[in-house]
Amino acid sequence: MEEVLIICLIGGIAGWVAGAVVKYESENIFLDILIGIVGGYVGYKLFGQKLNITENIWINKTITSTAGATLLALIIKLIQMVVANAAKGTEKVTRAVTQDKYSRHG
Repeated sequence: MEEVLIICLIGGIAGWVAGAVVKYESENIFLDILIGIVGGYVGYKLFGQKLNITENIWINKTITSTAGATLLALIIKLIQMVVANAAKGTEKVTRAVTQDKYSRHG
């Protein structure tokens, strides 16, 4: 049980730092913790033991989790930007079609 709390704490820190670095739109701390935990797994798989900077295992895990969470937050921000741009494009097309439709009958 204690390890789960530590993982959530490290995940929360990593997710919060990643959110501050990338500035993606997060709505709550639970999403930051989830991004931190998943990012920790991603960071471990990508970087493994390469980011062992100190002798302290928890600091190394926090650094690895933060790196993975930052990468994951960048991907999330990219997806948010693509979706926002797609929505703007759809709105422009809808507005153009609507204006064209009414201008023909007017």
